[in-house]
Amino acid sequence: MDASGRSSKRRKLEASRGEVLPSPVAVEAPDPRSPPSAHNQQSPPVVGADGGGADRISDLPDAILGEIISLLPTKDGARTGILSSKWRHLWRSAPLNLNCRVLHVCGDELAGIISHILSSHRGPGRRFCLEAIYLGPRDQSAAVDAWLQSAAIDNLEELDLWYSHAYWLPPVQLPVSAFRFSPTLRALTVGRCHIADGITQELHLPRLTDLALDQVKISKCSLQGLIAGCPTLEWLLFRHCFGFNSVRINSLTLRGISLSVIYTSIMRKELQSRELIVENAPCLERLLCDNNRLDNQYISVISAPKLETLGWIPGQGHHRLAFGSTVIQGLRVDSFATVVSTVKILAFKMYPLSLDMVIDLMRCFPCLEKMYISVNFQSRSTKGENLLRRQHEDLIRCFDICLKTIVVENYQGTESQVNFATFFVLNAKLLESMTLGVLGRSEEFIAELSRKLQLENRASRGAQFHFRTGRYLNYSWDIKHLRDPADPLRTY
Repeated sequence: MDASGRSSKRRKLEASRGEVLPSPVAVEAPDPRSPPSAHNQQSPPVVGADGGGADRISDLPDAILGEIISLLPTKDGARTGILSSKWRHLWRSAPLNLNCRVLHVCGDELAGIISHILSSHRGPGRRFCLEAIYLGPRDQSAAVDAWLQSAAIDNLEELDLWYSHAYWLPPVQLPVSAFRFSPTLRALTVGRCHIADGITQELHLPRLTDLALDQVKISKCSLQGLIAGCPTLEWLLFRHCFGFNSVRINSLTLRGISLSVIYTSIMRKELQSRELIVENAPCLERLLCDNNRLDNQYISVISAPKLETLGWIPGQGHHRLAFGSTVIQGLRVDSFATVVSTVKILAFKMYPLSLDMVIDLMRCFPCLEKMYISVNFQSRSTKGENLLRRQHEDLIRCFDICLKTIVVENYQGTESQVNFATFFVLNAKLLESMTLGVLGRSEEFIAELSRKLQLENRASRGAQFHFRTGRYLNYSWDIKHLRDPADPLRTY
């Protein structure tokens, strides 16, 4: 019997047993370049609703279907009830993902929707995200506190609570009920709140990995108590917080820290300096700071043996960065005693662009692979700066320049800046990409700049050169950016 005959006989035999042989189908993977929301907004497909096949998805256990629903946006999760009778009750019993930001209503209507969902939902809570400013000022705190006490969000894993994004308004007192989820919380974001002293005393959040405080007023003692109560913390973000002038980090699990400050009328009287001391952080990989508007900033890294990403170092003012006995002040290496060989990504602001200072930084961080530089728009280097000097030649002879990526924003193409870029074009043998942000420049300017940079004589024959006419670097961070698997400072 030939092969086709045997195959036909096999299919008939399996059909007689009630088995169906799957037909060969090609499964097309989703395009990785498409935004995640394009996949998240689709309702779960139910095969066979028109009688054309078996509904295999609905055959899954309710617990698995509930987890799937909990990963959908709030509106889409609620709509799954129209798919079939099997799905009708699932959303009410699935882990609740209540994101009020996507409901697009405000005031009493929003309050009514939240109250209705919480009163009718029977399942556990997974995520509760609320910007209370959309409720209006009347009884705002009382309403939020009542929702936080709801049994519908027992065992909550993610809490994202904002009260207002108006900088000039005083922060709202954070309800104590926000911490009733401390045994189960994995992610906590608090915005525009005042965390009063005493709330964090003896607080223990054993599962918390993500902590973001945005425009929060908190004392030094309360902040240290909050961090100490998170034994599994991995990602820590302070954005425009005040009420404390120093923080010490001792964490065996922390992988990333983001610290940024702006001035507001409320903060100005309370915040003139900021001190961050990393005493012991054996897993710390990323340290992002943008406190350029502070009068003083002091960052000391005593022990962080895995630190790979460091930014943004301010290029002016009374700002100091210390690695052991190596001190960098205003991008000038005042004392050079320790080589930091773990740092591979470095970002800094420079006024004006100086090759001498960058060479010193490269000696301090000899394994740099990516370098991001933001140049002040107003800075104009004098003619003749950034020329090849003896110390530059010594550097080239001592070791190969390890840089693979260089990005310079606000590049104006002055003679000094051309000399700066040309040094790396002609000497960086491992260079893969150089990007120059030339905001608002013409095509003729870019063509002339390419000629001046001597690209035809580049040391790395495979290097790519890009000229961007828009803003390019990332200065604004959240937890999502901080934990970016590729590079939190990556360009847009």
